[in-house]
Amino acid sequence: MTAIAVTIAGSDSGGGAGIQADLKTFSANGVYGASVLTALTAQNTLGVTAIHDLPPDFVRAQMDAVFSDLKVNATKIGMLSRIDIIETVAEGLEAHATGPVVLDPVMVAASGDPLLADSAVEGLIAILIPLADVITPNLHEAARILECEVAASETEMQAQAERLLRLGARSVLLKGGHGSGAECADLFLDGGGNAVWLREKRIDTRNTHGTGCTLSSAIAAGLAKGLDLQGAIGEAKAYIHAAIVAADQLDIGAGHGPVHHFHRFWSK
Repeated sequence: MTAIAVTIAGSDSGGGAGIQADLKTFSANGVYGASVLTALTAQNTLGVTAIHDLPPDFVRAQMDAVFSDLKVNATKIGMLSRIDIIETVAEGLEAHATGPVVLDPVMVAASGDPLLADSAVEGLIAILIPLADVITPNLHEAARILECEVAASETEMQAQAERLLRLGARSVLLKGGHGSGAECADLFLDGGGNAVWLREKRIDTRNTHGTGCTLSSAIAAGLAKGLDLQGAIGEAKAYIHAAIVAADQLDIGAGHGPVHHFHRFWSK
């Protein structure tokens, strides 16, 4: 049977993040990808210049069309910029067989441009986090959700991951890529409170656009193929690390370029 994953997210016109990154990641990891668009962005490697949110009823129509026909094995959720879209997506998730749900609480683009309205954060916490099998915030997103300072140590990361679990998350992957030091350390905390650290050498590159989208969709791809959550996270971590290592092989734009989603297939 063909493994199928769905991404529910915004479009990045520059192709490095959002729906475009998700579909590239699914394909690179051997999974058929379908999509539900929540927003259109006018975006490139330098920043976001405009956002057009799609009407909630059209978001729901896309969900109904996709989930009523395809046998979906996993679902990834990315950019949901408004509370009415969050509510619509939550209703759609509860109405359909979605497989495991990976929630990437996208709040800010790599350029620093905001992608989630302040008024929608509370809805993300109350409505969507309890529906997800794993949430994948970076350090800044976790701090915004918890209304606290950005974690500056692994001890603080673990304390914040535990607080995220208490908000209703079934499990948490707290990403340390925005930290400092020679290592990039991510923390996976399961529903039982068991902690697993995933460490990789930090790569010196400016081409990191779409890393969060890519990691979360790689996790969804692993789940769609039948891996357990920890196995899917481990495989996804290896994939995104290799995609960042290969990012400088690409020459895309004048700002923060994308990671190399097809590093396994393109000739150098």
